[in-house]
Amino acid sequence: MSTNAPPTPRTRMRTAAAVIGAILVAGAVAAGPAQAAPPQEVDALHPDFGPNVTIFDPSMPLADIDAELDALADQQRDAEMSEVRRAVYFMPGAYGDGEHPLQFEVGYYTEVAGLGASPSDVTVEGAIEVYNRCLGSGDDPNCIALVNFWRTLSNLSLHVNGASQDGCRASANFWAVSQAVSMRRLDISGANLSLMDYCTDGPQYASGGFIADSRLPFTINGSQQQWLTRNSDVSAGWSNAVWNQVFAGTVGAPDDAAFPDPPYTTLDTTPVSREKPYLFVDDEGAFNVRVPSAATDTRGVSWAEGMTPGRTVPIGDFYLAKPGDSVQRINQALASGKNLLLTPGIYDIDATIKVKRADTVVLGMGHATLTATGGAVPMEVADVPGVVVAGVTFDAGTELSPALLRVGKPNGDHGANARAAASDPITLNDVYVRVGGPHVGRVDTAIEVNADHVLIDHAWVWRGDHGVEGFTEGVNGDTDRWNTNTGRNGIVVNGDHVTATGLFVEHFQRFNTLWNGDDGTVVLYQNELPYDPPTQADWTQPDGTLGYPGYVVADDVDTHALHGAGVYVFNQNAPSIVTENGFSVPEREGVRLHHVMTVNLSAGTILHVVNGTGEAADMDHIGAPRFIVDYPAP
Repeated sequence: MSTNAPPTPRTRMRTAAAVIGAILVAGAVAAGPAQAAPPQEVDALHPDFGPNVTIFDPSMPLADIDAELDALADQQRDAEMSEVRRAVYFMPGAYGDGEHPLQFEVGYYTEVAGLGASPSDVTVEGAIEVYNRCLGSGDDPNCIALVNFWRTLSNLSLHVNGASQDGCRASANFWAVSQAVSMRRLDISGANLSLMDYCTDGPQYASGGFIADSRLPFTINGSQQQWLTRNSDVSAGWSNAVWNQVFAGTVGAPDDAAFPDPPYTTLDTTPVSREKPYLFVDDEGAFNVRVPSAATDTRGVSWAEGMTPGRTVPIGDFYLAKPGDSVQRINQALASGKNLLLTPGIYDIDATIKVKRADTVVLGMGHATLTATGGAVPMEVADVPGVVVAGVTFDAGTELSPALLRVGKPNGDHGANARAAASDPITLNDVYVRVGGPHVGRVDTAIEVNADHVLIDHAWVWRGDHGVEGFTEGVNGDTDRWNTNTGRNGIVVNGDHVTATGLFVEHFQRFNTLWNGDDGTVVLYQNELPYDPPTQADWTQPDGTLGYPGYVVADDVDTHALHGAGVYVFNQNAPSIVTENGFSVPEREGVRLHHVMTVNLSAGTILHVVNGTGEAADMDHIGAPRFIVDYPAP
């Protein structure tokens, strides 16, 4: 399912209180030679975010805004494997009205956000949408959302106005997406929100997404296989569920007493939460970053009674990095006390960005991507409290990296830092990993978490199942990929008291998720086992166990909680391959699995759901989930 890179768009200028930059194609820029880090002067009223950021002002003609957004959508709609990264921001004010609504699509690697302190400070009348991609032709258009990845919508109010569209399109705001897509800090009203695109020809599949800190209209989940809605308000109504539809701290969430019919999982509160940092413009027109506080046992949106609790960091306290900046320059800025803002683009990282200071914020704009070169580990976070890494994508390079993101030192003595971090955890918001796809990728363990008290709030850790280099696409052509695009482990958690809300890990060659730390909690876990083992021997553990479970809790763990989880099998390269268990956990009272399942997508077999319990997800039961309500059974 590879796509060609988009054509280079024409260069145009757009101002928002000042000229921010032209829309240009963002190419990968190799890290330059070692540089000193002279003081970076940042104009708080007109910060230089580089050429890949567009900022709109409500004084601009709506037709010009619409044309600009349509051109960007046309460029990015099919740009799955491209090097383009974009951020689009709206200054406070109103855009569109009942007679002239603003409607646009959001394509690959595009962030769209308001720049208000509250979602109500930026209002859009119209629609902001993602539709199915039709990958076939003729009588078999194959219109799906299964590869609608990497896009972000946040921090604004949207009144859905059907007048912006005709026919079926007028019935809802369509957000047909799958992984690495987040909706945050939104206040949506008017027509329905649909998480599937039912206006195109079928099959209309969609597979996973994430909403947090948002108030929604009536929402149609439709064909979404798994979804997490956290700390939101769905009182207007929610329809449909497929396999794992999970709600945590969400007002109006469906009751889950009848699980698995329908397959809802509802937690009254979210055990640990911290909303993602966001850019905003204050009353004087200066740019800042709001860094929300961490909290426990939360429910509902964070902005209902005013500004989200937290701290405000002036933009001048950030180093504004651009592709081409050396790792040495970035590290010198961090060592001098700066936070880090990664402007959109591809960063070739040949050494390790070291985040050592407590409460440092690393914020990526427009899906900024750190690509490992020379086998580097692109980022390490020290075992100190309060660090936030948000909106950053990590991409494996062609030489084997031991890890792409490492949090805490292996075998570190956490001590006082761990105690302080209990109320101020290291937090990863919207952190994504890709191994393979646009180029060959090789990594041992994609994300390694060694520190205690870490919060992972929406992560997609993906060894690519399709791409443009390194293997031949197609059912019978994946042997090359198994040996070329290599990723042994997806995420390995060694720290204690680690919480994940929205963890998606797919296609790794051994352990997709290996949880060694104690007192871990996961709310919504989704996994696809690798599609491409060439033979059963390639997918057999050294002790002879058939396959690797998609989720493993180590034998010496005393307490662990998992809520709403699925492991899927699609051994398209060798359908005779067998995996013994979807989940493997120690038989201990403190280790509890709630609402878990396996499913066969069309090839291969998972014999049991967990620890030899549960029916087989085999080729006689394609698409039929095998559910377990609680393990161990009460």
